[in-house]
Amino acid sequence: MKYRCLIIDDEALARQRLATLLRDHAQVEVVGQCADGKTAVETIEALNPDFIFLDVQMPELDGFEVVETLGTAQMPLVIFVTAHDQFALKAFEVNAVDYLLKPFDRERFDLALGRVLETLRRRDPEALEQRMTKLLADLQPRPRSLDRLVIKTDGKVRFIRFEEIDWAEADDNYVAIHTGNESHLIRETMLALEKKLPAAQFLRVSRSSLINVERIREMQPLFHGEYVIILKSGAKVTLSRSYRDRLQRLLGKTS
Repeated sequence: MKYRCLIIDDEALARQRLATLLRDHAQVEVVGQCADGKTAVETIEALNPDFIFLDVQMPELDGFEVVETLGTAQMPLVIFVTAHDQFALKAFEVNAVDYLLKPFDRERFDLALGRVLETLRRRDPEALEQRMTKLLADLQPRPRSLDRLVIKTDGKVRFIRFEEIDWAEADDNYVAIHTGNESHLIRETMLALEKKLPAAQFLRVSRSSLINVERIREMQPLFHGEYVIILKSGAKVTLSRSYRDRLQRLLGKTS
């Protein structure tokens, strides 16, 4: 039996070196290579590899965001590859199948590959998913400078800048994100989406809706303490009475 492997690294020489090292392992088949995180997400979904070598530091979508975008349940086994992220190494040592710290030698590579192959042979999907979830949780305090949302829609990965989002509305386990004249339906809960957005800019205005407060044009009173919020796009969103105080605090108003 051959195990299918995908190599993901933005450096061509790094991808080539990994592919060369893997040629000595007959039980492994390299099914593809990716130079960026966006392509990686689409290729993982299309090829469904058994395991991947995943570079941490990549432009646009880094290695951790690849995992976050796909979701831990859909991720193959991961050997992370990193150059200098010492904070991440501590989390890897506890939760990742293995990691490679650049530059690495053949002995360290063979050790990491041996571990992932052994894990595949005695695979426990539930335990692996728990480890990956724990890894992402441990990495949350790391510095992030993202100014956009990464979503999967129609089989593609899209980047939406926070400033482009007008509002979002939930329907069971799906959320429609509205940006101007476009809407993007994603499989996500409102709570999960809310955690990905900056709290100083986005606010829940009802159980099923949140808005970008920078997109508010005006507010008009309704009945029983509710308001209708009119956005710059012309969209109208109801502000429930129980959420009114939160908006007033965020806008610096007094009740």
